[in-house]
Amino acid sequence: MITGKILRDSIISGANLLISKKASVDELNVFPVPDGDTGTNMSMTIGAAKRDLAGLPDDCTVEKVAAVTASSMLRGARGNSGVISSLLFRGFSKALSGKTEATAQDLAAALRSGVDAAYKAVMKPTEGTMLTVARVACEKAETMPEENDEVALWSAVVDAAQAALDYTPEQLPVLKKAGVVDAGGQGVVYIFRGMLQYLRDGVMVEGEAVEGKTSGQTYAPKGIYSKDLSENDGEDEHGYCTEFIVYKNKAASAERLRAYLEAIGNSVVVVEDDEIINVMFTQKTLAVH
Repeated sequence: MITGKILRDSIISGANLLISKKASVDELNVFPVPDGDTGTNMSMTIGAAKRDLAGLPDDCTVEKVAAVTASSMLRGARGNSGVISSLLFRGFSKALSGKTEATAQDLAAALRSGVDAAYKAVMKPTEGTMLTVARVACEKAETMPEENDEVALWSAVVDAAQAALDYTPEQLPVLKKAGVVDAGGQGVVYIFRGMLQYLRDGVMVEGEAVEGKTSGQTYAPKGIYSKDLSENDGEDEHGYCTEFIVYKNKAASAERLRAYLEAIGNSVVVVEDDEIINVMFTQKTLAVH
């Protein structure tokens, strides 16, 4: 069984691994635009949860840990990758609601809830991205025998996520051209791998870890490809990108806001909880009203 303390420390461990690797994730960032900030955005997002989780007592429940993680990540989300990351952990909050401890099957259900929410929130889901990595990992978790414990399940999740990540260049030509895997997908793998270390060994990834080279493959630095990939045959002509938070009142409707933004934009991610709506919005031309 996973206690609140175990879940808390595993998420902090995952945050620590991603934060220590954020520069190498930034270097992979060529899709949808080569702005080199995916690692930074994802680490800031989960870093917000890390700060709040550190204040929880050892006797906290998994429900409390999941709720704090989801709320902190939504409020601290930066960029599309950060918002999608927050959705994955919002799934944990929904699936673990009312639970003091969690089973391996609860983890699988939590991952499914998060993946479904992430796909629903993205205006035009693209395969070969962090969405794919999380979905493949989720599907593997759902095939695991019920008698398996949380360590066996999460080990399978990490292996499946890594395999999906390695395949992303075959799904997105822009990645193959640059000789990289998807940056957001790599960030997801780091979070999951850091969580596994604590679940398996009871040892948290150190927050002060020095960034090392990405194992197994060699990736090109972003500077070589920035110009070429930003001129991607006109397929990804991103313009003005805006991120904002709406504090909800009784009349607030995330779906009405999403419908309006989708009518005037080409990339929209809308996420909400009981108090706020977090929006990532891109349009090719600046609308003036």
